[in-house]
Amino acid sequence: MGRHIYIIFLACLTLAHAAAPTEEELSKFIEGDYEKKASAACTKSSVAAWNYATDINDENAKTITEVALETAQFEKSVYDKWFKDVSLPDVKDASVRRMLKDLKQQGSAALEEADLKTLTETISKMEKIYSTAKICPYGTSGTCDEADKIPLTPDIEDILAKMEDYDELQYVWDEWHKASGKKMRGDYSTYVELSNKVAKLNEFDDAGEYWRDSFETDKFQEKLDTIWEQVTPLYKALHNHTSIKLKERFEDKLAVGEDGLLPAHVFGNMWAQTWINLDSLLKPYPEASNVDITVELKKQGYTVVKMFETANEFYTSLGLSSNEVSYKPPSMIEKPDNKEVTCHASAWDFCDKKTFLIKMCTVVNQEDFVTVHHEMGHIQYYILYKDQPIAFRDGANPGFHEAVGDTIALSVQSIAHLKEIKLLPADYKDSEEASINTLMSMALEKIAFLPFGLLIDKWRWDVFAGTTKEEDWNKHWWELREKYQLIKSPVEHKDPDFFDPGAKYHVAADSQYISYFVSHILQFQFYRSLCIAAKQYDPVTKSPPLHKCDFYKSEEAGKLLTEALSLGKSKPWPEVLKKFTGTDELDACALLEYFNPLAKYFGMPGDAECKYTNPGDTDDGANVAVPSLLFLTIGVILHYMY
Repeated sequence: MGRHIYIIFLACLTLAHAAAPTEEELSKFIEGDYEKKASAACTKSSVAAWNYATDINDENAKTITEVALETAQFEKSVYDKWFKDVSLPDVKDASVRRMLKDLKQQGSAALEEADLKTLTETISKMEKIYSTAKICPYGTSGTCDEADKIPLTPDIEDILAKMEDYDELQYVWDEWHKASGKKMRGDYSTYVELSNKVAKLNEFDDAGEYWRDSFETDKFQEKLDTIWEQVTPLYKALHNHTSIKLKERFEDKLAVGEDGLLPAHVFGNMWAQTWINLDSLLKPYPEASNVDITVELKKQGYTVVKMFETANEFYTSLGLSSNEVSYKPPSMIEKPDNKEVTCHASAWDFCDKKTFLIKMCTVVNQEDFVTVHHEMGHIQYYILYKDQPIAFRDGANPGFHEAVGDTIALSVQSIAHLKEIKLLPADYKDSEEASINTLMSMALEKIAFLPFGLLIDKWRWDVFAGTTKEEDWNKHWWELREKYQLIKSPVEHKDPDFFDPGAKYHVAADSQYISYFVSHILQFQFYRSLCIAAKQYDPVTKSPPLHKCDFYKSEEAGKLLTEALSLGKSKPWPEVLKKFTGTDELDACALLEYFNPLAKYFGMPGDAECKYTNPGDTDDGANVAVPSLLFLTIGVILHYMY
C-alpha cells in the first residue's frame, strides 16, 4: 500500500511539473493577458486610493478594502497558475527572469482574505486618524468645541514656523502627538503583526527584511551606516551652530544639558526634519543679500496654477514632455473647503499610461514652489518609463523616485536660476557672504533631514524584527532620535501608551521612509552629473562652485535624464546609476562637494577625497535581486509620497 502511495505521489509531481508553463508560454502571457489585466487592477487600486485621499469618508474607505480583496484574488489566481512553480534558474531570458523574481512574490495578496481585510482597514484607519487630527488652540487648556480645533496644515505648521512663544510651541507639539500618534497605538500592533505575516508568506524573516529587499543591495544597513559616517561631522557642525543661536533666541526657556540635546519643538517643524524656518535666525551674514522668494512670488501675483506652470516650463526647457496633465482637473492642487483630505503632497501614476495626477494643498510660498518642482519629478519619471512592462514601471530603487524631483529643485533653488526667472529682487548681490547664506539655507533642508530620514526605518526595522519590545516602542523612538538627531522629547512621554512615531504621516500610512535618506544622497550625485552634462560645472577645476550650477534649458541634461529614467526598474539600480553618473556606488561625496564652502565656514577640513568617473560610462551591471511588486496592496502609491 505504501509503495502505491509513493508511486501516486511521484505521478502527481510529474503531472505538476508537466503542467508548469514553458518560458515561451510565460513570456507570451506576461506580455499579453497579464499586462492588460495587471494594469487594469493597478488602475482600479489607484482610483480607490485617490478617491479616499481626496475625500476621506467611510464609503471611500470601504471601497479601498473591497478593491484590495478583489485584486488580491486576481494576483493569487495568476500566481498559482503561472508563477508559483517556475524555476528561475531555468529561465534563460534575463528580462523575463528579472520580472519573475518580482512576480513570484505575492505581497499582501498572500494573506488570507480576513487578514488582508484587517490589514487594509487598519492602514486606512491610521491614515484617517493622522489626516483628520486636530487640537484645541493654545490657551484653552486643551478643551474647546470641535469647530474651534485647528489642523496640522496650515494652522499648527504656521505656529511652529513663526517661532514666537516657547510655551505655545511646546503645547502644540505635545497636543498634536496626543491627537495623532497616541490614538493609533493599538492599531499599530495589528499592523506590525500582519505586516510580518505578509513578509513570512513571501519567504522573508520579517517586514523590515522584506522592505530592504527592494534596494537589492547586500549589507544594505551597513552601507547606510557608512554613508551616515561620511555626513555626521557636517550635521554635528550644523547642530552646534543651531544650538548656539537657539539658546540666544529663547534664553532661560531653553535648557541644554551636557549631552547637547535640543528639544524637538524649537526647530520650526513638527518633526525637526527640516530647519528652514530657522533660516533668518541662523543666517551667518544677516546683512548680505537674502534669498526669500515668497515675497517676490506674492509681489508678482503668482497663483497656485502659475507655480505649476513655471515648474512645468523647467522640465520642457530640458526637452522633456510636458507635465501639464498632472495639475489640470481632476488633480487636487489646492485644499478644498467642503471635505477632509490628505494634504500631504504626492504624485500619482494610475497605470494607464496617460493619467498622472498631483495631490497637494498648495500655498504660494517658497517652500511649496520647490515642492511643486519635486512632485513634477515623480510625474516626469512616470511619463518616461510608462512604456515599460508594468512589472518594470517603477523607480530603479525606491530612492530614485524621490531623488529626481529633488535634483531638479537643486537647480531651481540656485541663484542663477532664480535670477533667470526673475524671482530675486533686482538689488540682489551674489557675494561670498550671500553664497554662504544660501548654502546655510540648503543645509537646513538637506543636511538637517539626513538623521531623521535614516532613523524612521531603523526604528521600524527593529520593531518588525522584534528586537524592540512593544512596551519599549516609544522609548526606542526617542533613543534613536537622541542618537542620530541629537534631539529629545520636549515633554515626558514615558507611558508605553504614547506612540510618537505615529505623529509622522509615513508611519501611519505604511510608507517606506529610508528611500528619502537614499534620495538625499542620490540627488547630489544626479545633480553633479547633470551639471557636467550641461557644461555648467567643471569637475576638474570645480568651478563654478557646484551649488551655483543651473542646468535649466540644457537639452544635454534632458537627454541624460531620459536615458536613465526611461529604464524604470528594468535594470539593476547600480547599472542605472552608472549610466547616470559614471559610478555604481551610492556615496555622499557629491553632497560634501556641494556643501564644501559651508563646511569651511564651520572650520571643518577641506575637500572630501572622492574619486569620480564620467557620466555615461557603463559596464554590464551586477545581477542582483529585484524589489517586490506591491502595486496591488493599499499602499500602491504611498512610497512615492513626499
